[in-house]
Amino acid sequence: MQFDLSFIISLSAIVVMLFCLMQVIKLGKTVPGGIVGKAWRQLSALVVLFTVGYLVTPFFSLLPAQVIQPIVSLIFLFGAIYVWITVRLIHRVISELTS
Repeated sequence: MQFDLSFIISLSAIVVMLFCLMQVIKLGKTVPGGIVGKAWRQLSALVVLFTVGYLVTPFFSLLPAQVIQPIVSLIFLFGAIYVWITVRLIHRVISELTS
């Protein structure tokens, strides 16, 4: 396996995602139930999914293109879902703080 720029970036992303996963688990213990708790569980599941996806990226060069393209598309789809849930959660928190 060649240590090119893409590989180094992938390893860096993996380290960041593992750190994020640890933070999600740590913060999850303090999140209350209800709407916030439900959104947090959804976000946590997506962070786990992303972490697994990121762990696979260094091996992309070993996979055929017809396998890589759907994987990347799924990562983009779940990234969009993550952003959507995050924005909704932030909106609800702001609404609660301003009412």
